[in-house]
Amino acid sequence: MDNKNIDVGSTAGIALNRQKLDLTPGKLVSQNGVVLRLTEILDFDTVVGVEVESGRSRALRIQELKPVTDASAELQRVAACDAEDIADEDWKIAERRYAAIKPLINTQDSGRRAVEERAKEVGVDPATLYRWLLRFRSLGVVAALIPRKRGWKPGNSRISKHAETIIQEVIKDTYLTHQRSKPQKVVLEVMRRCQQRGVEAPHANTVRARVSALSERVRLSSRGFKERAKNKFMPAAGTFPHADYPLQVVQIDHTPADIILVDDIHRKPIGRPWITLAIDIHSRMVAGYYLSFDPPSETSVAMCVAHAILPKDEWLAVHGVDARWDVWGVMDKIHTDNGADFRSGNFKRSCLMHNIDLEFRPGAQPRYGGHIERMLGTLLHEIHDLPGTTFSNIKAREGYDSEKNAAMTKSEFEEWLVTLICKVYHQRMHSAIGMTPAKKWEIGMFGNADASGRGLPPRPSDRHALLLDFLPSFERTIQADGVTIDGLNYYTDVLRSWINAADEKSPKQKRVFTFRRDPRDISTIWFYDPDSKLYFKVPFANQALPSMSIWEYSQAKAVARKEGMRSVNESQVLRAITELRDKVEESKEKSKKARRMSQRRREHEKGISPANPAGVSKVLPPSPAAPAQSFAGLLDDDVAAFDDIA
Repeated sequence: MDNKNIDVGSTAGIALNRQKLDLTPGKLVSQNGVVLRLTEILDFDTVVGVEVESGRSRALRIQELKPVTDASAELQRVAACDAEDIADEDWKIAERRYAAIKPLINTQDSGRRAVEERAKEVGVDPATLYRWLLRFRSLGVVAALIPRKRGWKPGNSRISKHAETIIQEVIKDTYLTHQRSKPQKVVLEVMRRCQQRGVEAPHANTVRARVSALSERVRLSSRGFKERAKNKFMPAAGTFPHADYPLQVVQIDHTPADIILVDDIHRKPIGRPWITLAIDIHSRMVAGYYLSFDPPSETSVAMCVAHAILPKDEWLAVHGVDARWDVWGVMDKIHTDNGADFRSGNFKRSCLMHNIDLEFRPGAQPRYGGHIERMLGTLLHEIHDLPGTTFSNIKAREGYDSEKNAAMTKSEFEEWLVTLICKVYHQRMHSAIGMTPAKKWEIGMFGNADASGRGLPPRPSDRHALLLDFLPSFERTIQADGVTIDGLNYYTDVLRSWINAADEKSPKQKRVFTFRRDPRDISTIWFYDPDSKLYFKVPFANQALPSMSIWEYSQAKAVARKEGMRSVNESQVLRAITELRDKVEESKEKSKKARRMSQRRREHEKGISPANPAGVSKVLPPSPAAPAQSFAGLLDDDVAAFDDIA
């Protein structure tokens, strides 16, 4: 389903389709309504299929194919639910079921004997195991294994954030110590602290589930067995464990680019952009990236992961790069540092939804991040030949005026970056693998005389679903005036039936609903309707408010408070934003910071994302609430006391 043409004001909901296009020979696909069975993979663009009805064989363009599923409508609705709307206990059940069938998922031999042997190993009936396997294969996401009877929570059935905080405190203080206390002691201590603080205590099984979810490495290292953990999990220098085929392990990291860019209008310096980069460890191919003037955040991670997973043909066309970038598909594992942007609960749940194992680099173990850091170093070194480079240190920059020589805009630099990745880095000999990354990727997929390939990975069928899964989420009640996030009210008629809705399990409490938001444009949010399992766009209740990003809104509130307004309302924010934008228009010829802020706003307004490479402006009509002029930012004096907020 193509969701990118949905208007901001539309009352039609959209269902997210997380199904992937399985390109394994023998699988069914459809092209223009005709069902075909795949017989051969020719290359990254073309496969051969046989029409099921006529028996005619023909070549097929992968871009034109859609998945065929035998999943029931009920199962598809379950798998389309929001990750935040699934109860913790149901996630645990789905994870256990996935672990039980995992050895059978990618094997050709998953017949009766294999299923019976695996069923005996995990202690379930073979018919049950086979049913789980069919459910998972029909859609390809862990959500397909959620218990059907309970499915997602009917209300706010997950434990409160206060109880969650207490559980984590007790695990850290009581369980992850050299005393090596048993899980039962953790349960009792959680109950005691909840009673002491007046918090509703979670079920004992919930606490045990949190303990059992701890990785073996964390258990060993925190309970007095650091040396054993190091010996078991430490990779040898220059290697990474279990990166034996493409997309088995992808590393992600951020870095500021060593270059000063200029704005689009005056072509004057505005500062350094940030690059978030994802690299496939097996082949050393760049899987995806995200370039922005915003500091690293959960949004940067979402955009980079979505870009890594999605096909890039349209992305290359939009950026005017005549090259190939045949990287797509969901990775088995994402390996990152310990930054807060990677550790958010939403990012963890989104990875779980798409069967991605999230692994964090151990502290003080730089060898774990060697591959991505070397790649970033290679990238930064190439940038040192560009006008406006800052080089890697002050000594190297001696005698060179980076700002005076700055000449490239963000769009020009991004075109250069994509060209460098696709035409230079991917095609250049890599000493660690003995061939080019592009060749290593091709062999990993299709094989050669010495090794068999993994085959083309499943291809996402809904770009929007993938990106939405990784965007920041919020839980809010719905009042008579709509829903409030960060002091801003949102309303549309879709919310009316849920106003002051009671929690089904605790009628005295109001029901909590899930919302998602792109921080680059907070003029609309996404509301997940728990009954229809559809998402709806909800705009500002106050249509006079212009489109804005979260950082611009936060700065406007700060300026309003600076002027003595104790409680800042939307009207005050509107006046502040209008005033600040007027000021930046007057000053951006003179002020580097003002030009930078204005450029950031223009980048956000474009709405370009991996799910919509062409940008919102090319597929959506302008919002009637948006002002005709396009300007943003603050004077240096206005924001000197405030940091950027991404």
